[in-house]
Amino acid sequence: MATQSPNQNPEQHARDRIDRQLGQAGWLVQNKNQLNPHAGAGVAVREYQTDVGPADYVLFVEGQAVGVIEAKPEDWGHKITGAEEQAEGYANARLKWINNREPLPFIYQSTGAITRFTNGRDPAPRSREIFHFPRPEELARWHERLEDNQGTLREGLKKLPPLNTDGLRDCQIKAINNLEASFKDDKPRALVQMATGSGKTYTAITAAYRLLKYAKAKRILFLVDTKNLGEQAEQEFMAYLPNDDNRKFTELYTVQRLKSSYVASDSQVCISTIQRMYSLLKGEELDEATEEDNPAEKKGLKKEPLPVVYNEKIPPEFFDFIIIDECHRSIYNLWRQVIEYFDAYLIGLTATPDNRTYGFFKKNVVSEYDHEKAVADGVNVGNEVYLIETQKTQSGGVIEASQQVQKRERLTRKHRWETQDEDEAYNAKQLDRDIVNPDQIRTVIRTFRDKLPDIFPGRREVPKTLIFAKTDSHADDIIHTVREEFGESNAFCKKITHNADDPKSVLNQFRNDYDPRIAVTVDMIATGTDVRPLECLLFMRDVKSKNYFEQMKGRGTRTLDKDGLKKVTPSANSAKTHYVIVDAIGVTRSLKTASQPLITKPGISLKELAMGVMMGAARDEDSVSSLAGRLARLDKQLDDKDRARISDKADGKPLTLIVGELLNAINPDVVEQKACEIARVPADSNPGDDARDKARDQLVGEAAKVFNGELIELIDTIRREKEQTIVHEDLDEVLKAEWAGETRANAEALVQDFTDYLNQHRDQIEALTIYFQTPARRSEVTFDMIKTLLDALQQDRPKLAPLRVWQAYAHLDGFYEKRGQGDNPISDLTALVALIRRVTGIDQTITPFAATVKENFKRWIFQRHSGAGEKFNEEQMTWLTLIRDHITSSFHLERDDLEMAPFDSKGGLGRMYQLFGDQMDGVIEELNRELVA
Repeated sequence: MATQSPNQNPEQHARDRIDRQLGQAGWLVQNKNQLNPHAGAGVAVREYQTDVGPADYVLFVEGQAVGVIEAKPEDWGHKITGAEEQAEGYANARLKWINNREPLPFIYQSTGAITRFTNGRDPAPRSREIFHFPRPEELARWHERLEDNQGTLREGLKKLPPLNTDGLRDCQIKAINNLEASFKDDKPRALVQMATGSGKTYTAITAAYRLLKYAKAKRILFLVDTKNLGEQAEQEFMAYLPNDDNRKFTELYTVQRLKSSYVASDSQVCISTIQRMYSLLKGEELDEATEEDNPAEKKGLKKEPLPVVYNEKIPPEFFDFIIIDECHRSIYNLWRQVIEYFDAYLIGLTATPDNRTYGFFKKNVVSEYDHEKAVADGVNVGNEVYLIETQKTQSGGVIEASQQVQKRERLTRKHRWETQDEDEAYNAKQLDRDIVNPDQIRTVIRTFRDKLPDIFPGRREVPKTLIFAKTDSHADDIIHTVREEFGESNAFCKKITHNADDPKSVLNQFRNDYDPRIAVTVDMIATGTDVRPLECLLFMRDVKSKNYFEQMKGRGTRTLDKDGLKKVTPSANSAKTHYVIVDAIGVTRSLKTASQPLITKPGISLKELAMGVMMGAARDEDSVSSLAGRLARLDKQLDDKDRARISDKADGKPLTLIVGELLNAINPDVVEQKACEIARVPADSNPGDDARDKARDQLVGEAAKVFNGELIELIDTIRREKEQTIVHEDLDEVLKAEWAGETRANAEALVQDFTDYLNQHRDQIEALTIYFQTPARRSEVTFDMIKTLLDALQQDRPKLAPLRVWQAYAHLDGFYEKRGQGDNPISDLTALVALIRRVTGIDQTITPFAATVKENFKRWIFQRHSGAGEKFNEEQMTWLTLIRDHITSSFHLERDDLEMAPFDSKGGLGRMYQLFGDQMDGVIEELNRELVA
């Protein structure tokens, strides 16, 4: 660059700054009398003559004029847009010595402190502020696109083809379509709000794929704030398979997760933490440990904006798009300059935006998909809250004078004993920070252990549980206590924090293996980490941030099918239906959470709620939300048969659609729009609370039209089949342990109801017809016949559950006095057969079907062996015992059954024929007849 004498006036000062910036960006700056446009890849010529006067700068790339710069003094910063017309005039002018037939495309106005840029070839050219002048090679690339008729990036965004929706959820389709509509309107920032677990990252990758493929984007930055989130994003990019190509994303495009100062020039997607990107811009090395923690939570972080300076290796035009994961956090506050350094579209991803988030993204929300809607759609599961309160957790305590106390160093955990000098009171907030009370930790963990059967009834193992601790030291104390109280090994409970050994490996075990059952963390997996089998969150730390608490709760919202849950929790008997927050610190009451449990009226039965909503007595928001939440949970437990039964009674509507319509009816935006119509006021007016109440009542009434008595009765019947009622607060104590007179009356009433039901259906149900009318044919009753009877009984009269009726008969017949408590039926089906035999008089007292079969088998064998005839050998007896056991559980044996387990493993039908010869069919017929006699 030519040496200049010191400039005097403000505009000349501005030109000095512009000269320096152009030089930093790789431009050669020349005076017009030194003109040589081929002196370098990019040349900026001062005072270049045009037919409307001299332009302050004309930009040449590879010898070809491509743009102009209009320089203004620094005090023009507030009115720099006033120079746009002047700059456009130079761009449209004819240049001296150049036969330019078209206007120059790239137009800048700059004070050296503020620079604005307009691409004149954009569909609707609009100026925007940029951090620095671009490098010549970037303008060359843009110009080459124009020469090849590819158009500008914004032109490409206008021409994005319709979205292929295969494999996408409705919420993802809406987010992508709205995001692309935002691009077409050239909105520089867009916010995608989607509930945790609804597929935000997958949505973002799908959008990135389309931007690279169709809009010919150069490079995309996927920005995170912890290394863990970066690794997770990298895995999702690697696994992503487009729905219009059989190659994975990483086979089509180069994806690089930044781990050092090296950035590959051919990378098309860069994944980076905000910390590393800042260090790259500063040209500094970064300790990888600083990427472990979310910078927004670091104590003592300075509050003034961090100074970002131009870096020629990563210029502002390096990325076309920046996707900001977890954008609700303060990375756009303290670290805002890092993001605004780049001349790129900004796409924010979050489940929990706050006012700062909305402000940063200029209220351009392209997707609003909250937790409640996600639960209704079956994308997420809801939660329940279980409280554990202790005296020390609530009120703290007192360390008395002369008491021996242990002192422990926080880091080394070395300890010593000393005598307390004077009484010292401590409050709850000091616990596990200044004061450690091991008995407080033990009391919480022991209570949690003892209450697990109430919280997760029927489970044989501890559900996957995540405990949130206050500090690493607190986490260690919790781990030792958990292992002791549960009587388990090291594998049962492990720590997952940045300071733990190999946290990634432990996290994978927690996600995929049986052990550990319990993990303890401080914040490593508080946000953004996917552990689908997780069913319980135990909070032993308070959280002040509303959004952070929502993110922590989000660890439990992920759905998981039955097979996936049983893989790590074998005693689970359904898909994941909900998760439980065990609050041992008051975290659910210390702040108002953004996503309240959908079920806000737990004291009202599902049937009562549905009837109230249908009839109009309960159309307030809480009632409708609670009904929708319960129906959404019930849907998780249904099989295809149940869903078909409900849909049949609901005019073809699936339960998920009913839930969605209920929630839509209380959607504030929908209610407000309807209220304005009712009040006959403009859409943006205040219709008043009366109109809102009427609107909600009408909308809920419309959604509730699907309900009728039969549908509600069916839903309630199915609910009773799928759900147990758990009473957490109604504590029990033993008052009596004896038979009472009323018990016999209740048993007699139940038995009479059951007998009446069988008699009413004796001509409609085949198994009953045989037992009542031709009992000699009872050997012909098959498993399917009994199953048909059980299904009808459960649907028509669920209170007549066979095992319950069995208990009534056992009481009336004195069964337990004669045989003890251990000889109960093995299933509802075998109980049902025993009850039919009792009602029809085949058995005079209630007798387990298994006992009947065994007794008859013993008698039959004795008869066969008592004479002088041939006796069964040992292998034949093994086969006969297998047949006895089959009849015990399935009531009847067919020849085809011999080709199935357990007979097939012993040679099946062929082997039995070898053992019994021509007598085989006779033996089977005899056993079918005699064993059920």
